[in-house]
Amino acid sequence: MSTDQRDRLLSRDVTASQIPSGEKHALAAGTQVFIHQVLGGSYTVQTDTGLYRLDGKDADAIGEQVADQQVKADTLADGSPDPEAVWAQLRQVFDPEIPVNIVDLGLVYTMDISKQDDGGHRVDVQMTLTAPGCGMGPVIAEDAKGKILLVPGVSAADVRITWDPPWNQSMISEEGKMKLGLI
Repeated sequence: MSTDQRDRLLSRDVTASQIPSGEKHALAAGTQVFIHQVLGGSYTVQTDTGLYRLDGKDADAIGEQVADQQVKADTLADGSPDPEAVWAQLRQVFDPEIPVNIVDLGLVYTMDISKQDDGGHRVDVQMTLTAPGCGMGPVIAEDAKGKILLVPGVSAADVRITWDPPWNQSMISEEGKMKLGLI
């Protein structure tokens, strides 16, 4: 095995999403992985069979500490979730091939919070992807939903992918463009 700190052996079996198809695959304990990037609590790793996205809950399998996912935010006076906390969580979601979060990439079109009949609060997000046919879309949407559900006051979340309007590079924030070297 290489002496590179990013080269690891899986200590246990994990289920990972193959990049770019998004298909779930079992990776066996003892599989050698190379960590390409760590963003938003997930890991993009390479094996001899391709690239995969490991969820943060599986960080221990590559010798990393599982991060505390507790969101430090208060609900508003009426008990509803703080919209800024929801946006902060969305900024923790990344396409595993692009080192810019989905908000700064301009992929999130809308985020709405509504009160439900049971008194809880629901967050609905409309987002897109950089390219139709991206197999990682459902994985990214599920990651966003999971992070939104961690916000105090959120009892339900739905993240939908839309293609209208089509995404283009002009939707990337200034910060995102700087990170990608576009300005």
